[in-house]
Amino acid sequence: MEYRTAQLHLETSKLMGVDFIPIGTTPYSQDKQSLLEELCVDHDASCPHCTSATGHTNIVFGTGNPDASLMFIGEAPGMEEDLQGVPFVGAAGKKLDQIIEAMGLCRSDVYIANTLKSRPPDNRTPTSDEVAACGPYLKSQIEIISPSVIVTLGSPASKYILETTTGITRLRGIWGASEGIPVMPTYHPAYLLRNYTTETRSQVWSDMKQVIENLSL
Repeated sequence: MEYRTAQLHLETSKLMGVDFIPIGTTPYSQDKQSLLEELCVDHDASCPHCTSATGHTNIVFGTGNPDASLMFIGEAPGMEEDLQGVPFVGAAGKKLDQIIEAMGLCRSDVYIANTLKSRPPDNRTPTSDEVAACGPYLKSQIEIISPSVIVTLGSPASKYILETTTGITRLRGIWGASEGIPVMPTYHPAYLLRNYTTETRSQVWSDMKQVIENLSL
């Protein structure tokens, strides 16, 4: 695929210390954005799950800074995300924005994506088969963005990225890794809203403080 070839060229150029593409003065962020756009087109045409799924309005691929050092990964689009085609724009998205701002960042500093790119019927939890079919495109997003840290939000994302069957209550707050990238699993903002207690808020903030320390924010 073209984006794979372009990605290889980009990584090779980085190793050689080249900070720009020889034709013009295109920065790496634009190169990564182009790769993500090509991947999105490939996904929309080829994803075994999303091309056969029904009941959704829009594919929700991902949004944010392609050069982000921090990437957040959720499970699947909800109703508002499905309508707008953008991840985390409903109530859970507003809570995520608050978390990001509390970390001293803004939404445009990070990259946000979901494990599944199309909304499951009735907002149900994605099945393992759905994740297995759509998830490889998320892995390609991660390869292109190459973040310094990944935060997985909720059980489906954490299980997929960390390749485990362990639940989020046991995973959260403990560093894992995926392809050499540190991964911090934490509760999904929707869960946080449903269980808005001092304990759950402290747990999520404790997790984010570890991320802040890792990134030296």
